Amino acid sequence: MISEISFPRQLLFRLILIMIPVFAGYVTGHAQEPPPQPIAVYVNPAQGLIFGAFFQGSSGGTVIIYPDGSRSVTGSVVQANLGYPFSPAIFEIEANRGTLISILNGPDVTLTGSNGGSISLHVGAASTGSSFITTATPPARNLVRIGGTLTVGSPPANPSGAYSGVFTVTFIQE
Repeated sequence: MISEISFPRQLLFRLILIMIPVFAGYVTGHAQEPPPQPIAVYVNPAQGLIFGAFFQGSSGGTVIIYPDGSRSVTGSVVQANLGYPFSPAIFEIEANRGTLISILNGPDVTLTGSNGGSISLHVGAASTGSSFITTATPPARNLVRIGGTLTVGSPPANPSGAYSGVFTVTFIQE
């Protein structure tokens, strides 16, 4: 024998209304993360873009510092290991973990020499590529190493001495 249970319509309607809030408590919603905090860029003053010592031949050439810290030369330029260091520039980026950062190098700059002359500097590649996602959680920082290329002319155009100047690198938070 099959028995049939019948509920009055009002009772059924009340049971449904009571059950909706119970089930609604189990539904999870997803919202967008809060906006990222502005990034902070720290320049490591002890680790600037340094090309070390070298000799130029009659026709000149280039001196290249790579982001990994190695150095090479082209043309008639000869590397000199006279105890002068060479290194890429090192920047420390503090940002929320997972922040997308793009790197924009400034234009080529002219370095002025202590004995006259000038040398062209082209800011090179970064160890992270032209963009990267931060992996360090603040207060830890992400290291970015940036190399460069010096274009060296003949000795009369670029007399021996110390050359210096300022270059620009822009870190863009995406």
